[in-house]
Amino acid sequence: MQREEFTFFYSLRVRYAEVDAQAVVFNAHYLTYFDTAITEFFRATGYSYADFFTAKGLDFHLIKATVEYLKPIGFDTILDIGVRVGRIGTSSVTFVLGVFAKDQSELLSTGEIIWVCAKPGTHKSHPLPEEFVALFKEK
Repeated sequence: MQREEFTFFYSLRVRYAEVDAQAVVFNAHYLTYFDTAITEFFRATGYSYADFFTAKGLDFHLIKATVEYLKPIGFDTILDIGVRVGRIGTSSVTFVLGVFAKDQSELLSTGEIIWVCAKPGTHKSHPLPEEFVALFKEK
């Protein structure tokens, strides 16, 4: 995975509370970083959760979260987290994430997040709204 594969990046600084006894980012924080980066990706594209999902009685369910740790990341490192839509299915969307040090090309971590659209309470998939697909098909 290359930095050039991403057109959107969210930057954050690793806080002291996010590192473990080995002085590297504790593994669970990567998913928080990914979630925050995806939220900011949505915000940058004009996505409105209320318009596309809540108003239609829909929601997303996380069905897969993958983190690959390639290089240690320490306290006070400024990160650029790249986000892109890797795949849009009938009811699912796959996000691909790449973690880089600020303005650097070396890949520190990768991630994949898969969400499935569903009607709350049914636990059954539901087709993605057409407006959502149209907005993200180009990303």
